[in-house]
Amino acid sequence: MTAPEPDREEADIVITPISADDAGEVLTIQRAAFVSEALIYGSVDMPPLTQTPDELEAELRESDGWVARVDGRLVGAIRSRESEGLLLIGRIAIAPDMQGSGIGRALLHAAESHSGAEEAELFTGSLSEANIRLYERCGYVETVRVDQGEGVQEVYLRKRLRGGAEMSTPPQTPA
Repeated sequence: MTAPEPDREEADIVITPISADDAGEVLTIQRAAFVSEALIYGSVDMPPLTQTPDELEAELRESDGWVARVDGRLVGAIRSRESEGLLLIGRIAIAPDMQGSGIGRALLHAAESHSGAEEAELFTGSLSEANIRLYERCGYVETVRVDQGEGVQEVYLRKRLRGGAEMSTPPQTPA
């Protein structure tokens, strides 16, 4: 008789700053997470899937971010950087078997709460409906869509982190 699997909702998620030492695990999670995006868009030619280990390690040395672990296993990562009062969030990647268990929310919260920026911005593709729903549930508001051709747009979303209620709208270059 096997023991019942633990409830993913009840798993203890440990969030820590990302480091270059996490590169191998982050790349594995990143590739696993973005395969579903490649299927949606019909192409594997996207930076999260084509990034090399050396490129990722160099990026992690120069960027901020967070990783999530459950029982010691790296199950999620997020990268961010600040530019002119704006927190630019990118490459949110959650292990496929852990998606839907609150890890994305926890990583977004860590990035937002450790930032001094007034606003946060992220983007996703218009066909990534689950991502858009998550970001909207976390308080992000769509600000602009940028046509990428073939019926696909980059969808930019922003969230006020501190200060007044008015949000600016021009998109920044993503992290």
